[in-house]
Amino acid sequence: MATKSKTPTSQFVCSKCGFTTPKWLGKCPDCGNFNTMQEELVRPQESVKTELHRGVSEMKTRALPLSKIGYENFQRIKSGISEFDTVLGGGIVPGSLVLLGGDPGIGKSTLLTQVAAHLAKTQPFPTLYVSAEESCSQVKMRCERLGVNSDNLLLLNETCLEDIETALGESKFVVIDSVQAIYTETLSSAAGSVAQVRECAAKLMRIAKSQNITFFIIGHVTKEGSLAGPKVLEHIMDTVLYFEGQQEDNYKLLRAVKNRFGSAQEVGVFEMTETGIQSVNDYETLFLSETRGVAAGSIVTPSESGNRCMNVEIQTLIAKTAYGQPRRMSIGVDYNRLVVLIAVLEKRCGIPFYSSDVYVNAMGGIRLEEPSVDLALCAALASAANDVPVDKYTAVFGEVGLTGEVRGVAYADKRVNECIKTGFERVILPAKNMKACEKFKDKIELVPVRYVGQMIQALNLKKN
Repeated sequence: MATKSKTPTSQFVCSKCGFTTPKWLGKCPDCGNFNTMQEELVRPQESVKTELHRGVSEMKTRALPLSKIGYENFQRIKSGISEFDTVLGGGIVPGSLVLLGGDPGIGKSTLLTQVAAHLAKTQPFPTLYVSAEESCSQVKMRCERLGVNSDNLLLLNETCLEDIETALGESKFVVIDSVQAIYTETLSSAAGSVAQVRECAAKLMRIAKSQNITFFIIGHVTKEGSLAGPKVLEHIMDTVLYFEGQQEDNYKLLRAVKNRFGSAQEVGVFEMTETGIQSVNDYETLFLSETRGVAAGSIVTPSESGNRCMNVEIQTLIAKTAYGQPRRMSIGVDYNRLVVLIAVLEKRCGIPFYSSDVYVNAMGGIRLEEPSVDLALCAALASAANDVPVDKYTAVFGEVGLTGEVRGVAYADKRVNECIKTGFERVILPAKNMKACEKFKDKIELVPVRYVGQMIQALNLKKN
């Protein structure tokens, strides 16, 4: 009797309806969609298990009560870049998977090269840098430009995942550049395909957890700015980071969108220099313009990002529309939230926007996603609509409801304290947060408001 082969095989599954076929088809026979057949790996199951294997399997899968589960203590490891450690939650967690995404040329490889060089100098185990897109000589050129020189940093130019696993050796820190360029021999599809990215990421996860190896994985992004590949790529990772910023700008932002070992709202500020990427610790005026308070339409709000608070300037421009439909555009602020707040100002405060184009921008390329920026956005819109500038030493924060009410927000005392440290003289805040901020009334003027109209009156944002 011929025995069945235990070699893994592949099948093609429709991503829309789940139809399965042994070969690729351009059109799914079941649902009729085109280009939805994706290759998946099929592992044959063992038909018979020995009694010994059954016993071992039962021991591994036996559930334990919570009181008998041991707590795993781990020591975070410094990366040599303070802002990078802050975004990770305090340092690198051993055995974790960190995915770093960003536009081409933003500095992903440069950042991880510096991290790998620092780990190679400070850790007893060698650090492996796997370059699947560049030759080892190209990586060495970058290392020389960054002033990196360590024999404990190993370079490998390889695209096959099985060969990479063989070359790991004693390395406890591995950089993969990039996950879209490597492939596994168990699949016949090309590197970068959905199946290859998913299978390679899953195998790297198993290696990391079983051998306690920390992987830094670089990922490509689509033209929309999201990570390329299947969504399961982000689900597998312990930490997902986005490197943001324009290529021509010196300042870059590193944002954590997922972190199992820390806050998922942390933002790191970096400066691109000739000698590499440096942390920017003095960011108090990075998101503020020097000419604020001169022209109408700008306001400052203290924004909470993870464990830090930063003053960010919101700028608004209102122009008469040249077409029948007015245009709304926002950079760094949620578009839907902008439309809602415009409607609130029109209905509750009588400020018309129906014949005007509205443009909103958050300074420095930062994204303001928390609801506490609502009141500041309303102040900027009212200032631009009535052409009345706001004093440069005034800050505003608070959430705005559809009825025009101003709701309390979290960390109000921390926001007011940040305004005091940066030299502001007055803060417009929700009345519900006044009690928590009374301890600062001797250092700064506090103006509590309950409705948007009260904020407009307090700032005198009306036409003379």
